[in-house]
Amino acid sequence: ALARLALESKVKAQALRRARLGGRAAALRRRAATSAAASSSSSPAARAVIILPGLGNCSKDYDELASELEKQRKEQGLRVFTVDVARIDWARNAAGLLDANWWRGTLKPRPVVDWYLDKLKQAIEEAKGETGGGPITFLAHSAGGWLGRCYLAEVESPSDAGVDRFVSLGSPHSPPPADAEGTVDQTRGILTHVNETCPGAFHGDVAYVTIVGRCIEGSSIAEEGRSVGEKITGQGYKQVCGSSQVWGDGIVPEQSAHLEGALQISLEGIYHSPLGKGKDMRWYGDAEVVAQWMDHIYSTNE
Repeated sequence: ALARLALESKVKAQALRRARLGGRAAALRRRAATSAAASSSSSPAARAVIILPGLGNCSKDYDELASELEKQRKEQGLRVFTVDVARIDWARNAAGLLDANWWRGTLKPRPVVDWYLDKLKQAIEEAKGETGGGPITFLAHSAGGWLGRCYLAEVESPSDAGVDRFVSLGSPHSPPPADAEGTVDQTRGILTHVNETCPGAFHGDVAYVTIVGRCIEGSSIAEEGRSVGEKITGQGYKQVCGSSQVWGDGIVPEQSAHLEGALQISLEGIYHSPLGKGKDMRWYGDAEVVAQWMDHIYSTNE
């Protein structure tokens, strides 16, 4: 009797084990079938846009721009990310003062701006994770332009970063001429280094678009019949390009904002930044202005 009970117990245990294994196998088959179906019906990975903030700006300054981009390209599933920069972060650049090259005007970007490049790398990793590795557009505002160029030259290649388009908005891409009287390179040599390392539309696998506003024509201090604002703006332009009597977006001269070999676009009446613009001024991120350039964040076959 005891032997019979032991045998029956063993048979029941084996049957229960087979049932459990069968149920587990069936669940795995269902999961695999569901995954395959999802894979076969999924669309190509969505494009991501990463906004690179400019000097003195913080991430929140670009919230409306990011929202506008996603709204206008909702059907394509565009995802927009902004490098996580706080206004106080820019004070980290003061570390360059400890480098003798700052005083010589031969400063290089690294390690002074590594804090920014590290944050950009984090944004790239986040974008890749959320889009399934889709293509990335760098949308660089102001100093974000040369910082983005530095990243692609010294941190990751465009192919490794997944970047195939580079669009800059009012970015100072070149230093003032070395022989320009009364000018000081505000980057203390960094822009010279960037232009020597990766001049113009440097990467052949990246589509470059440089955009700048023509908002204010600067003037010299001595020029008669010009407003105080135009004279002050002109002095700012002079520190960037070596000349005060040029057009620009109120901060960056038109000639400094374009890269050789890039698609160059100048927009009439557009101011440099959301900060400091008059109530009647428009900047690159206003909805009606975004509509003028946003197609350039995509390749022609998207």
